[in-house]
Amino acid sequence: MKSLWLCALSLTAHEIGTTRVVAIIGEQYKIEVTTDAASLDEKLAQFGSFEDAYPRRMKIFFDGEAAQLAIARTGDVIVMTGAVPPGTKTFSLKNGWNFSTYALTVNGVTDWVDGGELSKPYSLEARAKSDVVRQYLWLGFTHIVPLGLDHVLFVLGLYLLSGKWRSVLWQVSAFTLAHTITLALSISGIIAVRAEIVEPLIAVSIAYVAVENILHKELKAWRIALVFGFGLLHGMGFAGVLQELGLPRGEYLTALLSFNIGVEFGQLAVVAGAFALVGWRWSEREWYRPRIVVPASVAIACIAVYWTVERVLA
Repeated sequence: MKSLWLCALSLTAHEIGTTRVVAIIGEQYKIEVTTDAASLDEKLAQFGSFEDAYPRRMKIFFDGEAAQLAIARTGDVIVMTGAVPPGTKTFSLKNGWNFSTYALTVNGVTDWVDGGELSKPYSLEARAKSDVVRQYLWLGFTHIVPLGLDHVLFVLGLYLLSGKWRSVLWQVSAFTLAHTITLALSISGIIAVRAEIVEPLIAVSIAYVAVENILHKELKAWRIALVFGFGLLHGMGFAGVLQELGLPRGEYLTALLSFNIGVEFGQLAVVAGAFALVGWRWSEREWYRPRIVVPASVAIACIAVYWTVERVLA
């Protein structure tokens, strides 16, 4: 709520730029700055080479002391990494390259910062476990409802195949197990697949499930195996979001598990909503499949094909 209020204030007073800064602070820090490459190059043309000029205007502070930066740039993404001094209690950042309001996310907390101004100090001390659980449960849930339309359509596709609860349970269980595996592996850095690959494949998985709903009426063994495979993809998509949000120092596992449970609650809410709207009253009717399942699956497939093309061409 606080972030939304800050955003509203910024909208009334300043132009909001395209820059986004995401900082993940633990024993090591990783800060990703996504900005407009052409605009940055114009600024660098006035101030010198990237390696010399960028560190002079981008500053990070631990307990108020400026830190040395190891900086690398790839196109419009700038990455800064390094060690956090032991015993550090606060982190703050000053982005002198940005002249408009930009989004700064530090370990899952997002605020809007005026370009060139020093951010507020972010506490790096461990938060109460209950606060971490509550925050990351909510982040996981809202990543499905209302923010994760692609995941919502996938879960609806699983539900629509059959109104029988055994069918839904088998599929959702396979999907949950799979995305839990890749979420944990991705966040741990054991596997890494670029979003440019994962996101189009997620859209393909949605289209496939929807088309299969049109062609088949009952759950088949291969469907469970495919749903498991698609769950592995979705888990990497969840990991990308969680990496942007960041994990709190000292509560890594708690936050990861809470986020994943929040995702599960979101999925169950989608299934429960579909059951309440159409399933419990009409799923046994003869006209349920031709009037509900097939048209809904066609709509989902069309949206997913559009997303696939859009994400491939992006």
